[in-house]
Amino acid sequence: MIDPGLTHFLIVSAILFALGLMAILSKRNTIMVLMGVELVLNAANINLVAFSRFTELSLDGQMIGLFIIIIAAAEAAIALAIVLNVYNRFKTINLDQISLMKG
Repeated sequence: MIDPGLTHFLIVSAILFALGLMAILSKRNTIMVLMGVELVLNAANINLVAFSRFTELSLDGQMIGLFIIIIAAAEAAIALAIVLNVYNRFKTINLDQISLMKG
């Protein structure tokens, strides 16, 4: 069995980041954009924990990773509350239609 090294973690992180960025830029559904943001945050977490494991950072990277998880949970709760309010007002969660209704 292959022991994963830093490169393996960085490749997985880059793939997650690219998928998240693609979801943010290409989707017009608000929920999908939020899922893309979560993927980007998880990619950052993988980087932090991997560098913490393979360098002399000790537990610093893991503590920052835990902080990012807490921030992501708060962001998801607040963003979903905003999405529900936008849906109640505009009856859609499509970002293009919401920006047209602003004016």
